[in-house]
Amino acid sequence: MAKKTALITGASSGIGYEFVKLFAQDKYNLVLVARSEQKLHQIAAELRTNFRIDVKVIAKDLANPAAPEEIFVELQQASIKVDILINNAGFASYGLFNETDLTAELQMLQVNVMCLTHLTKLFLKDMVKQGYGKILNLASTAAFQPGPLMAVYYASKAYVLSFSEAIANELEGTGVSVTALCPGPTESGFQKRAAMEDSKLVSGQKIMDAETVAKIGYEALFDNKTVVVPGLKNKLLTETVRFTPRKLVTKIVRSMQESK
Repeated sequence: MAKKTALITGASSGIGYEFVKLFAQDKYNLVLVARSEQKLHQIAAELRTNFRIDVKVIAKDLANPAAPEEIFVELQQASIKVDILINNAGFASYGLFNETDLTAELQMLQVNVMCLTHLTKLFLKDMVKQGYGKILNLASTAAFQPGPLMAVYYASKAYVLSFSEAIANELEGTGVSVTALCPGPTESGFQKRAAMEDSKLVSGQKIMDAETVAKIGYEALFDNKTVVVPGLKNKLLTETVRFTPRKLVTKIVRSMQESK
C-alpha cells in the first residue's frame, strides 16, 4: 500500500516542526512548507536518512496571495496527492491597533486566514472525491474571546475556529475530518516574533511546550475530534468565558495582555 502524504505549513520550527517529527515517525511522506529554504532542506535530509520517507520541500512566503495556488500546482505537476493537510503557519502582532503596522496586520490576515482557507479549498476537493482526508487548522484559545492589544490576531483565530467547525459539520459522512487545535501560549518563536515577551500572559508564566501541543493535536486529528484545547487550565478558561459577560471578558484579556 502506498504511503500517505501530509503537507505541513510553518514546518521549520515550533509546533509545525513537532508535527513534522510525529508524521515522520509514523512513516508518512511529507511536504514541508515554510519561508526558510535552507532550514527545510536540512530537515528534509535528516528525515530521509532517519525514516526512509519521501520529503518534498516547498519554500514559500504564505503572506503572498499567490502562494497557495503555486503550492497546489507544484504538487500536481509532481503527482503528489495530499492526504493530510496541517495548516499550522501563522503569526501575531502586539500593540494598540491604532499604533500597530497595517502592512504586518494585512500579511497576518493573509497567512492566518486567507492562505489557510485557500489551501483547504484546493486540497479538500480531492479528499472528498477519494473518500479520505484529514485537515488540522491551528486556531488558539484566543479564538474564544476578543483580544485587546492583539485585536487582529484574536479575530483571525476566531475565524479559524468557526470555519473549521462549520466545514467539519458539512463533511460528516464523507470520510474527511477537520480538527481545530486551540492551544494557549506555547513555548516557540511565536512570542518573540509578536514582540510580546513582556506581556503578563507569557512573562514568568509556565507555558506548554510545542512538542506536547503537537502530540495532543496529532492524537485529536486521528480521533476525528473537531475541537481540541490542550491543557486543563486552557479548557477551563475557554469554558468560563461562555458564562461571563463579554465586556468583562474583554477587560480581563486586556489586563492579561498588558506588559508587566
